[in-house]
Amino acid sequence: MVVKEGWTGRFYEDFEVGDVYRHPNGRTVCTADNLWFSLLTQNSNPVHIDHEYSAKTELGKPLVNSTFTLALVTGQSVIDVSQNVMANLGWDEVKLPHPVFEGDTIYSQSEVLSKRESKSRPTVGIVTVRSIGFNQDGVVVITYKRTCMVYKRGHAPKLAQVRPSAAGESS
Repeated sequence: MVVKEGWTGRFYEDFEVGDVYRHPNGRTVCTADNLWFSLLTQNSNPVHIDHEYSAKTELGKPLVNSTFTLALVTGQSVIDVSQNVMANLGWDEVKLPHPVFEGDTIYSQSEVLSKRESKSRPTVGIVTVRSIGFNQDGVVVITYKRTCMVYKRGHAPKLAQVRPSAAGESS
Protein backbone atom coordinates (compact mmCIF):
# COMPACT_ATOMS: atom_id res chain seq x y z
CA MET A 1 0.00 0.00 0.00
CA VAL A 2 1.28 3.46 -0.91
CA VAL A 3 0.25 6.28 1.41
CA LYS A 4 -0.13 9.58 -0.43
CA GLU A 5 -0.37 12.92 1.30
CA GLY A 6 -3.57 14.89 0.87
CA TRP A 7 -3.78 18.46 -0.35
CA THR A 8 -2.26 20.81 2.22
CA GLY A 9 -3.00 24.11 0.50
CA ARG A 10 -0.77 26.60 -1.26
CA PHE A 11 2.34 28.14 0.19
CA TYR A 12 3.56 31.62 -0.74
CA GLU A 13 5.72 30.24 -3.56
CA ASP A 14 2.68 28.60 -5.20
CA PHE A 15 0.78 31.83 -5.83
CA GLU A 16 1.06 33.52 -9.24
CA VAL A 17 -0.55 36.88 -10.01
CA GLY A 18 -3.47 36.35 -12.38
CA ASP A 19 -4.20 32.76 -11.31
CA VAL A 20 -7.88 32.02 -10.69
CA TYR A 21 -8.88 29.29 -8.27
CA ARG A 22 -12.39 27.89 -8.65
CA HIS A 23 -13.08 26.63 -5.15
CA PRO A 24 -14.35 23.05 -5.26
CA ASN A 25 -17.27 23.05 -2.84
CA GLY A 26 -20.60 24.81 -3.09
CA ARG A 27 -22.88 25.16 -0.08
CA THR A 28 -26.66 25.41 0.13
CA VAL A 29 -27.70 27.87 2.83
CA CYS A 30 -30.49 26.56 5.03
CA THR A 31 -32.77 28.25 7.55
CA ALA A 32 -30.76 26.90 10.49
CA ASP A 33 -27.55 28.47 9.09
CA ASN A 34 -29.19 31.88 8.92
CA LEU A 35 -30.89 31.63 12.32
CA TRP A 36 -27.89 30.23 14.19
CA PHE A 37 -25.36 32.60 12.64
CA SER A 38 -27.58 35.61 13.36
CA LEU A 39 -28.20 34.51 16.94
CA LEU A 40 -24.54 33.60 17.58
CA THR A 41 -23.47 37.05 16.41
CA GLN A 42 -26.29 38.78 18.31
CA ASN A 43 -27.81 40.17 15.12
CA SER A 44 -31.43 40.62 16.14
CA ASN A 45 -32.73 42.11 12.88
CA PRO A 46 -36.03 40.27 12.26
CA VAL A 47 -35.41 40.14 8.50
CA HIS A 48 -32.94 37.29 9.28
CA ILE A 49 -34.73 35.43 12.07
CA ASP A 50 -38.49 36.00 11.74
CA HIS A 51 -40.15 34.43 8.69
CA GLU A 52 -43.51 36.15 9.41
CA TYR A 53 -41.85 39.59 9.58
CA SER A 54 -39.72 38.86 6.49
CA ALA A 55 -42.81 37.95 4.48
CA LYS A 56 -44.06 41.52 4.94
CA THR A 57 -40.85 43.13 3.58
CA GLU A 58 -40.12 44.12 0.00
CA LEU A 59 -38.09 40.91 -0.43
CA GLY A 60 -40.96 38.77 0.86
CA LYS A 61 -38.75 36.21 2.57
CA PRO A 62 -35.81 35.99 5.00
CA LEU A 63 -32.58 37.63 3.90
CA VAL A 64 -29.43 35.67 4.72
CA ASN A 65 -27.18 37.56 7.12
CA SER A 66 -24.57 39.27 4.94
CA THR A 67 -21.72 38.49 7.32
CA PHE A 68 -22.63 34.80 6.98
CA THR A 69 -22.16 35.20 3.22
CA LEU A 70 -18.74 36.78 3.81
CA ALA A 71 -17.76 34.00 6.22
CA LEU A 72 -19.02 31.26 3.88
CA VAL A 73 -17.15 32.49 0.80
CA THR A 74 -14.02 33.06 2.88
CA GLY A 75 -14.36 29.51 4.22
CA GLN A 76 -14.80 28.08 0.72
CA SER A 77 -11.52 29.73 -0.30
CA VAL A 78 -9.42 28.31 2.55
CA ILE A 79 -8.41 25.14 0.69
CA ASP A 80 -6.93 27.21 -2.15
CA VAL A 81 -5.94 30.51 -0.54
CA SER A 82 -5.39 30.36 3.20
CA GLN A 83 -4.81 26.80 4.38
CA ASN A 84 -1.26 27.93 5.19
CA VAL A 85 -1.96 31.43 6.43
CA MET A 86 -0.17 32.92 9.41
CA ALA A 87 -2.69 35.77 9.69
CA ASN A 88 -5.42 37.54 7.77
CA LEU A 89 -4.56 41.22 7.34
CA GLY A 90 -7.86 42.51 6.04
CA TRP A 91 -10.98 42.32 3.93
CA ASP A 92 -11.46 45.37 1.71
CA GLU A 93 -13.98 46.61 -0.82
CA VAL A 94 -16.72 44.22 0.33
CA LYS A 95 -19.69 44.54 -2.03
CA LEU A 96 -23.03 42.74 -1.82
CA PRO A 97 -24.64 43.30 -5.25
CA HIS A 98 -27.46 40.75 -4.86
CA PRO A 99 -29.21 39.28 -1.82
CA VAL A 100 -28.76 35.71 -0.63
CA PHE A 101 -31.85 33.79 0.44
CA GLU A 102 -32.34 30.59 2.36
CA GLY A 103 -32.14 27.75 -0.17
CA ASP A 104 -29.54 29.46 -2.37
CA THR A 105 -26.40 27.48 -3.14
CA ILE A 106 -23.23 29.58 -3.03
CA TYR A 107 -20.10 28.87 -5.08
CA SER A 108 -16.93 30.94 -5.24
CA GLN A 109 -13.61 31.65 -6.86
CA SER A 110 -10.57 33.78 -6.11
CA GLU A 111 -8.06 35.57 -8.33
CA VAL A 112 -4.54 36.38 -7.17
CA LEU A 113 -4.09 40.16 -7.48
CA SER A 114 -0.66 40.60 -5.92
CA LYS A 115 2.06 38.95 -3.88
CA ARG A 116 5.19 40.26 -2.23
CA GLU A 117 7.77 39.30 0.35
CA SER A 118 7.08 40.41 3.90
CA LYS A 119 9.43 43.19 5.00
CA SER A 120 9.33 42.16 8.67
CA ARG A 121 8.89 38.37 8.60
CA PRO A 122 11.19 36.32 6.35
CA THR A 123 9.08 33.14 6.72
CA VAL A 124 5.93 34.58 5.10
CA GLY A 125 4.78 36.56 2.10
CA ILE A 126 1.80 38.85 1.59
CA VAL A 127 -0.87 37.72 -0.88
CA THR A 128 -3.97 39.65 -1.98
CA VAL A 129 -6.88 37.96 -3.75
CA ARG A 130 -10.24 39.09 -5.06
CA SER A 131 -12.94 36.59 -4.17
CA ILE A 132 -16.33 36.35 -5.81
CA GLY A 133 -19.32 34.43 -4.48
CA PHE A 134 -22.20 33.58 -6.77
CA ASN A 135 -25.47 31.70 -6.45
CA GLN A 136 -26.81 28.65 -8.31
CA ASP A 137 -27.89 30.89 -11.19
CA GLY A 138 -24.41 32.43 -11.57
CA VAL A 139 -25.53 35.75 -10.06
CA VAL A 140 -22.74 37.45 -8.11
CA VAL A 141 -23.78 37.91 -4.47
CA ILE A 142 -20.49 39.13 -2.93
CA THR A 143 -17.07 40.41 -3.97
CA TYR A 144 -14.14 41.46 -1.82
CA LYS A 145 -10.37 41.74 -1.63
CA ARG A 146 -8.59 39.78 1.09
CA THR A 147 -4.96 40.18 2.11
CA CYS A 148 -3.14 37.57 4.15
CA MET A 149 0.30 36.53 5.33
CA VAL A 150 1.03 33.10 3.85
CA TYR A 151 3.78 30.84 5.13
CA LYS A 152 6.63 30.02 2.79
CA ARG A 153 7.21 26.33 2.10
CA GLY A 154 8.93 24.63 5.03
CA HIS A 155 7.95 27.29 7.57
CA ALA A 156 4.34 26.41 8.47
CA PRO A 157 3.79 24.62 11.78
CA LYS A 158 3.59 20.85 11.30
CA LEU A 159 0.17 19.21 11.53
CA ALA A 160 -0.21 16.27 13.89
CA GLN A 161 0.12 12.95 12.06
CA VAL A 162 -2.58 10.66 13.44
CA ARG A 163 -2.15 7.08 12.33
CA PRO A 164 -4.83 4.42 12.58
CA SER A 165 -3.93 1.41 14.65
CA ALA A 166 -3.36 -1.87 12.83
CA ALA A 167 -6.34 -4.23 12.59
CA GLY A 168 -6.69 -6.25 15.74
CA GLU A 169 -4.30 -4.03 17.71
CA SER A 170 -5.58 -2.81 21.04
CA SER A 171 -5.29 0.84 21.88
